[in-house]
Amino acid sequence: MNDASKVTGVVLAGGKASRMGGSDKGLLVLNGKPLWQHVADILTPQVDRVTISANRNLDIYQASGLTVIRDTLTDYPGPLAGMLSVMQQLDSQWFLFSPCDTPHIPYSLLTRLQAQRGESPVVWVHDGNRDHPTIALAHRQLIPEIEHYLSRGERRVMVFMRQAGGHAVDFSEVKTAFSNVNTPEDLYRWQETQ
Repeated sequence: MNDASKVTGVVLAGGKASRMGGSDKGLLVLNGKPLWQHVADILTPQVDRVTISANRNLDIYQASGLTVIRDTLTDYPGPLAGMLSVMQQLDSQWFLFSPCDTPHIPYSLLTRLQAQRGESPVVWVHDGNRDHPTIALAHRQLIPEIEHYLSRGERRVMVFMRQAGGHAVDFSEVKTAFSNVNTPEDLYRWQETQ
């Protein structure tokens, strides 16, 4: 595999999790395993390596043996800041991002996004109802554009990705794979149904 084809999988676990009462969402346990680990385990066979974007509880994430990267920007400016920090600090050409709260992403995620990418520098998941711009395959060429976008005080991931020439990839036949854990009730319900 040449360097151009290598992809780094990134578990995005750097948010504030305000709907979870500020708990570190990635460390919440679902069926005996933290949420971030569910995502990492699904990404691992698809990519060259997996890393974690996190801003809290770094020692816990580092205990996994995976590389953990903090946001270089302060004040939690959103998922794009985490994406940018990882892209700035790792030498991969491509990055496959997924939030830590989507523990059922498909094992075919990377192949599907690659197959539908065309010439776009970024593609993301559409589940038939809505876009999931943080479940995305992005090229490192976006670094200066993200830096400029964030420096203007912009934060909206979807707006940026459309401006950067990206497009959605249809995953409507597996839409439940992109359900995320937003509240304690979601986590409790999933514990019961697994």
